[in-house]
Amino acid sequence: MITDSSTADFESLIQPIQKTAGLFLVATPIGNLRDITLRALDILKAADCVACEDTRMTGKLLSLLGIKQKLLPYHEHNADTQRPVIIERIKQGQMVALVSDAGMPLISDPGYKLVRDCAMQNLYVTSLPGANAPLTALQLSALPSDHFSFLGFLPSKTKARQEILSQWKNVPSTIILFEAGSRLEAATQDIEITLGDRQMALVRELTKKFEEVWRGSVSDIRNRLAEEGVPKGEFVLVIDRGEEIHEEIDLDALIKEQLKSDTLKGAVEVLVQKTGLPKKQIYNRALEIKDEPEK
Repeated sequence: MITDSSTADFESLIQPIQKTAGLFLVATPIGNLRDITLRALDILKAADCVACEDTRMTGKLLSLLGIKQKLLPYHEHNADTQRPVIIERIKQGQMVALVSDAGMPLISDPGYKLVRDCAMQNLYVTSLPGANAPLTALQLSALPSDHFSFLGFLPSKTKARQEILSQWKNVPSTIILFEAGSRLEAATQDIEITLGDRQMALVRELTKKFEEVWRGSVSDIRNRLAEEGVPKGEFVLVIDRGEEIHEEIDLDALIKEQLKSDTLKGAVEVLVQKTGLPKKQIYNRALEIKDEPEK
């Protein structure tokens, strides 16, 4: 939810621009309305229409900015049918702005397919950078920022969530992800199980009055959640990097040993956790070994 502010502050900053047909990727505030950029104001005012995830949220934002605009809903449920409509508008000479509910469009939303299709048809596409929740959380986390990976939202099911996390166990990259409050306790438990008790930061209400950053080990964060309860809202989790394994793993030997006491499926599950290697790689090799004639 965007914090309120006087529209007069923004109306005076908007300047007329030379309109250009194309797709304009416009960053919007992630909390504090004053994080809107001057270029964003100009484009949002000048555009022929604004494509957005939620017309209610974007409508409220534009109202606070003193901007009246035609809104086109563009989200994961209608993206396939709306993309041709938006592209046709651009071909007819229109300037289309694309925004997300908060932050940079294309970050955990279907916008990349629209950019892809525009690029394939040689239509003009440009980006107006601005507020970004993953990078802001990374800055505040006090964790290494030279190499990082953004995973978006984790799967809602425990097994799928652990499978995704296990792929990053030995990757020397700080991990950034989103999580809903309703799944936070389960997600942090799976993080500790698959990645170990490494350092992390739990970030919420970015740029707002009650911005909050919890820093500590995964177990520290889990204990605090148990003691204080889970705060409301969505969260950005920043997790310290794993250590790259340089020694060569004798996968065949591990598979053969595990198959002595386990089923194929069970052996694969165990070795995914033990080695951090992709499940598909282990499964395919285990299948080959299992089907090999005994010597």
